[in-house]
Amino acid sequence: MPRNRRVNRLLALVALVVVSVFIVRKINHSATPQVSQQQQEESLRTTAPKHPGSSPPSPNPLLQEVGEPDGILTHMGDTDRRRANATLLSLVRNSELRGIVRTMQDIERTFNSKFNYPWTFFNDEPFTEEFKRRTQAMTKAPCRYELIPKEHWEAPPWINKDIVAVSGQILVEDDIMYAKQQSYHKMCRWNSGMFYKHPALKDVRWYWRIEPNTRYYCSIDYDVFRYMEDNDKTYGYVINIYDAPQSIRTLWPTTMEFVAQHPEYVNPNNALRWLTDSEIRPNHNAIANGYSTCHFWSNFEIGDMDFFRSDAYDKYFEYLDHAGGFFYERWGDAPVHSIGLGLFLDKSKIHWFKDIGYLHMPYYNCPASKKCSGCHAGRFTDAGYLNRENCIDNFFKYVHAD
Repeated sequence: MPRNRRVNRLLALVALVVVSVFIVRKINHSATPQVSQQQQEESLRTTAPKHPGSSPPSPNPLLQEVGEPDGILTHMGDTDRRRANATLLSLVRNSELRGIVRTMQDIERTFNSKFNYPWTFFNDEPFTEEFKRRTQAMTKAPCRYELIPKEHWEAPPWINKDIVAVSGQILVEDDIMYAKQQSYHKMCRWNSGMFYKHPALKDVRWYWRIEPNTRYYCSIDYDVFRYMEDNDKTYGYVINIYDAPQSIRTLWPTTMEFVAQHPEYVNPNNALRWLTDSEIRPNHNAIANGYSTCHFWSNFEIGDMDFFRSDAYDKYFEYLDHAGGFFYERWGDAPVHSIGLGLFLDKSKIHWFKDIGYLHMPYYNCPASKKCSGCHAGRFTDAGYLNRENCIDNFFKYVHAD
């Protein structure tokens, strides 16, 4: 099918979905809680006996003594001090200088003063001289300051602004954060499938994503990049949570369209059951049309860009990009990365860095470790009602804990 016809077809489908959702919500809004309750009760009746894992959550592993991960480790005093081909990566605005400086203090104190990996900062606007001066002063490692090309940042030409306006209002009515903040949508798209295409990273393999105003609580005495490389890991995370299903209604159906066209990309040892669980949060699965919404919270991630550059992931991103959901809905880079990893990667290559104490408000990863301070062991959040957003038990149930 010619590209223009395909784009027009996708736009028509998206428009139909947007209008349908709008009409259904307006006409049948009062019935939604009843349907959700029926779905939940039916799910519990029909599936609970089949999966004993739906019983009460397992003991919190962060309350047990947490040490360094098993496997090959490279420490500061080791003879083999070869560094991985890696960078600390941060997408940050000039206005976030104070926040990134504080986070750099944590990273340098806990890790990078020992291993001296370079920093690469990205912005859609030129960095100020003050930003460069103050960030470089925080580290002995080299810093690079990169401008994102317009064609990587701006909405692509096939995005229909009228649909964006209508769908944005639906997101607002669903209380979706940043619904009409176009810079947020652009950021999600860039982090999903554009960052690894930047010329500054073309010869770099590994990255550790660092965000301003995040905190790090534990001394990291081994090289995390070498750990990933030497132990055949591809992706590392610390927090595993649910997403707002109203923000990604068509992400899973669009993914299934791609998979139907490219079944060869699906890894036999995948994490599909984690991605499609409907027992614990059945209403999430229903609203997201088959997706549990569980995902790795990507404000912390240590990853192999060779995976994202692979045909499987890169073509997947291109398919999503042309569907328009980064702008017509609020597809985030976290669920997009997680679905790509969960389908196309051997799940044994995913690692939980449970020994790294971390905070991105309002969620923590706090291990019981003598190397940590200022982080209450086992804490997930200070807001009790948010504990239900933790999806780590689901990951243990369907995938593994390493």
